[in-house]
Amino acid sequence: MTFTQEDARADLVAAPGSEWWRTAVIYQIYPRSFADASGDGLGDLPGVTAHLDDLKDLGVDAIWLSPFQRSPQKDAGYDVADYRDVDPIFGTLADFDAMLAGAHDRGIRVIVDLVPNHSSDQHVWFQEALKAAPGSPERARYIFRDGKGENGELPPNNWESVFGGGMWKRVTEADGTPGQWYLHIFDETQPDFDWTNDEVRAEFRDILRFWLDRGVDGFRVDVAHGLIKAEGLPDFTPDPEGGSMGGDAEEVPYWGQPGVHEVWREWHEVLAAYDGDRALCAEAWLPTVAQTALWVRPDEMHQAFNFHYLETAWDAAALRDVIGESLAEYAAVGAPSTWVLSNHDVVRHASRLALTAENPQGAGIGPKTPGKPDPVKGLHRARAATSLMLALPGSSYLYQGEELGLPEVIDLPDDARQDPTWFRTNGERYGRDGCRVPIPWTADAPAYGFNTTGESWLPQPAEWADLARDVQVDDPSSTLTLYRSLLAERRARNLGAGELEWLDGFGDDVVAFRNGSLLVIANLGDGAVELPAGEVLIASGPLDGERLPTDTTVWIAAA
Repeated sequence: MTFTQEDARADLVAAPGSEWWRTAVIYQIYPRSFADASGDGLGDLPGVTAHLDDLKDLGVDAIWLSPFQRSPQKDAGYDVADYRDVDPIFGTLADFDAMLAGAHDRGIRVIVDLVPNHSSDQHVWFQEALKAAPGSPERARYIFRDGKGENGELPPNNWESVFGGGMWKRVTEADGTPGQWYLHIFDETQPDFDWTNDEVRAEFRDILRFWLDRGVDGFRVDVAHGLIKAEGLPDFTPDPEGGSMGGDAEEVPYWGQPGVHEVWREWHEVLAAYDGDRALCAEAWLPTVAQTALWVRPDEMHQAFNFHYLETAWDAAALRDVIGESLAEYAAVGAPSTWVLSNHDVVRHASRLALTAENPQGAGIGPKTPGKPDPVKGLHRARAATSLMLALPGSSYLYQGEELGLPEVIDLPDDARQDPTWFRTNGERYGRDGCRVPIPWTADAPAYGFNTTGESWLPQPAEWADLARDVQVDDPSSTLTLYRSLLAERRARNLGAGELEWLDGFGDDVVAFRNGSLLVIANLGDGAVELPAGEVLIASGPLDGERLPTDTTVWIAAA
């Protein structure tokens, strides 16, 4: 069945330069942790549909759903076995269509996560590759190579997996003998496609059309800086301080290769053939803002996540620098900057902003992590950071639960953890489970309203009862109320389409700017700051008379 929703889309087409994605606030849903309609402990698509009115009330423009396609769930759905179907744990294609229609009825667009760098090892293509001979067309869809050493017993190069351990796994051939090796940047159950193969490229163009024909508004593209590997697959040793994505090395042979841009130009052409300003957003971890901006040139992606902003410390000078650089570099290629503070792969910013020790991306935090955050300070800074972010021109991304002020869950039992990073590093890295715990809806309900049975695929902390949505919805001081107020004022003043003008005179520890008719002042210093005259519209925390306390952001109506 083709699901076009032409009537629902009629008012979604914009003139060039005013496309919806340039200014949108997009809410990330991690389906297995959002809401569980079936009661089995895993969130699902009917659970999303049941809460669409809550998302409309929050005031977001679009939702992005992390992978829900058919998968063995070795990496929470980022190991896809069938790109054209819904995994039964999340529902059916009919459930997806109902969710999509419900979102569009409420003026909410829907972005689907797509994982093109690798598939599941259960994908029919990889199973065919295992049965086929070296050099066969079936193996050519993936990156198979002969091993080194006298009998091929050594991997083809020294690359280390993002999830820990080696990046190669040796297969047993059909005759039972040790055989070739295949590349997996992530888990060994996630073999990398060979994107120099025309069959792979044609297959993914067809996958795009499958979901576009159903009516989706765009795609978040996983590992968009991957896909193409350097010719010859040369040895490479990443910076040990550079985190799980390889650090600041300029020439990582499996990230950011020039040939990947040709893929995105092909995808851009596919989306351009559809109405409604369909969009591509790149998950691209690259050394600089300028390099990331190359992913959003006019004929490639439409957006790229601004991870440089996400990774910036709670420091006024650093924030001014990254904001200014981002606005300049993205504008130079005709694209909006995006802004993001949390997602399913990083420590929630209500905890991260109060960490007192280094925490590389992907490491996570747990009971033995040094410099664990002060939860009060973390929430105070998180509210201030979000208030700053949502006033910036461009498009913003929110992660489910941050509107409730949810912190990272630190004290997960070891036997409850499920992230492959935890297992592949023998517990040296906690991984991402702490930001993926199912979110609370109702304080006195089983699983805090995540479902009606009390089942939960990761345990929820007892203190989350105080953060449930029903507790916050009518509380004027709650984080949920703050988010609703920020989003309403952002929309009313069209801040996403505005221009930023820096304001002087507030001191080095303050970020202050004007966007249209709004003054924004964020105090990151140790002492209070005098506020200028004007009507205070929103404050991220209590004010001290006419003074702005530390770790607080205020929105003031400009004279």
